[in-house]
Amino acid sequence: MIKEIQSSETYLVRQEVLRKGKPIETCYFEGDDAETTMHFGIELNEKIIGIVSVYQVNSQLFDIENQFQIRGMAVLNEFQGNGFGSQLLAEAENYCTSQKASVIWFNAREKAVPFYKKSGYQTKGDSFEIPEVGIHFIMFKIN
Repeated sequence: MIKEIQSSETYLVRQEVLRKGKPIETCYFEGDDAETTMHFGIELNEKIIGIVSVYQVNSQLFDIENQFQIRGMAVLNEFQGNGFGSQLLAEAENYCTSQKASVIWFNAREKAVPFYKKSGYQTKGDSFEIPEVGIHFIMFKIN
């Protein structure tokens, strides 16, 4: 059900869920095509309904090497609440573990914080706003 996909296959879901009403060009994230970046998608009836991307990126907030950032996790609205997000998060975590990640971190939208806390992530610092996207928190898990 979950498979590795190309960065370009994430754009439609990113646009629908994360960049609603914005041009498709806003769905390309820096590092999407790096050799160390992985993209995963959940397919249902031959349509990608959920995505997650994993980048090998260090944050200055953590004094640990081999950090991985989860980014662009999204499930189409009509499929949310069915466990697909949890499956994607588990796939991303498994990949990070296979790469011997020391810490997994990301910027979580305010409304997604409870979802990530259920999976053992914690917030770091105060909330901040990403212009035209909304309020976010840094979240992390030591792996």
